[in-house]
Amino acid sequence: MATARPGGGRWSALVAPGPIAEQGGSIPRSDPARAAWETAVWLDPVRAVGVVDSLIGQGLTDRDTLADLAIRNADRPGGRRARWLFDLADGAAQSPPESHLRVRLVLGGLPRPVVQHPVRLPEGLVLRPDLAWPEFRVAVEYDGQWHSDADQLHRDRRRLNLLVGAGWLVLHVTSRRLHGEFPAVLREVRAALVSRGWRR
Repeated sequence: MATARPGGGRWSALVAPGPIAEQGGSIPRSDPARAAWETAVWLDPVRAVGVVDSLIGQGLTDRDTLADLAIRNADRPGGRRARWLFDLADGAAQSPPESHLRVRLVLGGLPRPVVQHPVRLPEGLVLRPDLAWPEFRVAVEYDGQWHSDADQLHRDRRRLNLLVGAGWLVLHVTSRRLHGEFPAVLREVRAALVSRGWRR
């Protein structure tokens, strides 16, 4: 089993022999794309996509590199899984919990949302909800702990009012609900999409 940890600005990993890395007596250094592969093969899908999102978002790897890696290693154990998870990844995600929310919604049967979709208001202001289904004008915002700050709450409510005024249906998901009430969250997002015309 692979393990990966950040260290000295790079990733260290125990990797399997074969096209990914040669077996040796010591722990080989792994580049970010190989770390993404190990993550996709060994971690559960929700956590794995969060890590791969972060690697792409930090510019440590990119979707083309990962797609090429998946193609070259398609016949390895876990190859199909890695390719599927790489396709789910999105470097525009702003935090691991946002990534986890997105993947759980998709695994729950909802259409894939757009991450940080630009919503241009008539006055020229551009808002970027965390997750959006532009064709239905439905958005989901993830509210982590820092959103309870008074200034942040003020900005969030202003954004909410502007999005609603532009015809968007906006749902908020807190950390507590993501981890403890996800089935209800999934039902609510599904109902919002259906109310705007989505048909599975």
